[in-house]
Amino acid sequence: MKTQELFSLKGRVAIITGGGRGIGKFIATGMAEAGSDVVIASRKIDNCVEAAREIEVLGVKAMPVQCDLADVEDIENLVKKTMESFGRIDILVNNAGLTWGAPTLEYPLDKWEKVINVNLRGVFFLSRDVARIMVKQNRGKIVNITSILSFRGATEEMNAAVAYNASKGGVNALTLDLAVKLARYNINVNGIAPGYFDTDLLGFAKQDKTLLEKLIAKIPAGRLGLEDDIKGAAVFLASDASNYLNGHILSVDGGYMSW
Repeated sequence: MKTQELFSLKGRVAIITGGGRGIGKFIATGMAEAGSDVVIASRKIDNCVEAAREIEVLGVKAMPVQCDLADVEDIENLVKKTMESFGRIDILVNNAGLTWGAPTLEYPLDKWEKVINVNLRGVFFLSRDVARIMVKQNRGKIVNITSILSFRGATEEMNAAVAYNASKGGVNALTLDLAVKLARYNINVNGIAPGYFDTDLLGFAKQDKTLLEKLIAKIPAGRLGLEDDIKGAAVFLASDASNYLNGHILSVDGGYMSW
């Protein structure tokens, strides 16, 4: 295959959770630009509808689906609707996630469970249900969006969200384990660990100029990540260009993890 063909997603179907905004929307746009039809899933359907409307201008099909990853029935419905509409699932991007900030020694049980249920439990059960279909197709790509915060600790001032960091560490381990268990079915499982991107999830830092300056000072590139910085990495892991890559967590962070 020529290089351009290796990166093409033409004729494929991708589910992107949390695809209505932020990094998820960036990735959904990148998949569509590479030729894939996309299913955009999120708890907030209005965001999905708007994103799908924008993406269809690119000449692909885009379907919005409301889905709360903490709800197993919603997960089953997402897979069912995708199969009814497209008849196949080639790519799954587990991007949806939530965080909750609170001092570590005061972190409430209900918030811990809420974060873990979406960020880790939901990722597994959606991956499981989609993998069942990919096994029948004898091919598939699963891309889990983790975080650089899954690799290191953080002070309360920099990131008072212990459940989020722990959940993303769990996603890293899940990525490696699924990569081994599903490789025999020609299913590649990899991850992307984004650094600090210019999205609404960084609102806590944008409201504090001093904190934002501290974050950027730790990034060798000297800036926050933007849309084009994540699209290429996601398309690579979803395409035939990464057929011999399995169980890898790619840090897309402007060099943050390098020091």
